[in-house]
Amino acid sequence: MTSTPEACILAIEDEPEIRKFLKVVLSNHGFRFSFAETAKEGLKLIKAKPPDVVILDLGLPDMDGQEVIRQVRRWSRVPIIVLSARGQEQDKVMALESGADDYLTKPFGAAELLARIKVAQRHAHKDTASPDQQITSGALVIDLEKRLVTLRGDKVDLTPTEYKMLSVLALNIGKVVTNKQLLHEVWGRHVEDNSHYLRIYTQHLRRKLGDNPMQPKYIVTEAGIGYRLKDND
Repeated sequence: MTSTPEACILAIEDEPEIRKFLKVVLSNHGFRFSFAETAKEGLKLIKAKPPDVVILDLGLPDMDGQEVIRQVRRWSRVPIIVLSARGQEQDKVMALESGADDYLTKPFGAAELLARIKVAQRHAHKDTASPDQQITSGALVIDLEKRLVTLRGDKVDLTPTEYKMLSVLALNIGKVVTNKQLLHEVWGRHVEDNSHYLRIYTQHLRRKLGDNPMQPKYIVTEAGIGYRLKDND
């Protein structure tokens, strides 16, 4: 993956080993980058010179990462990728619902990091551009203007609810959409705890797309968190 020219990453991270790893990966792939070891320092840097992407550790010494996200979202739409430890599903959900764009679970690899940055950059660009009328994931095409879904050129017949769910995932392609966010977008604000709706309709969509849940080409389940439409080239 190549970065956009002169793309700048700010990592707010207090662990030296993680900073060292980030430095190697980012420098090897043409990014400019800076580091902050505390939330206070990170917020100051974001305000002074907004980066293209923020990588944020949730466990900072001076402030909870969730509060950092809430503060940044009062005045900036800069993409935020949070870092969290394994087993912190609820923290990830809270971060995403507070305005984070994605998350990485420690430990993580270079390829995963770069993929998340790529998606974050793409979504940042879309925020300032006209929305795409067609969203593509490999052989799957969702035409939002025509409300038409095709797979390898053949029309996929979807119910209105199936189409709505797929379109929400498509508008966030490459990003995880939390269960709560999906329920609100597809069924309305009055629906809170009916996650079985999502399981049922995901099964329907996968069957119609010929998608194997064990090795999904299109719809990925983020266990305990939500769903993601893969950003296939």
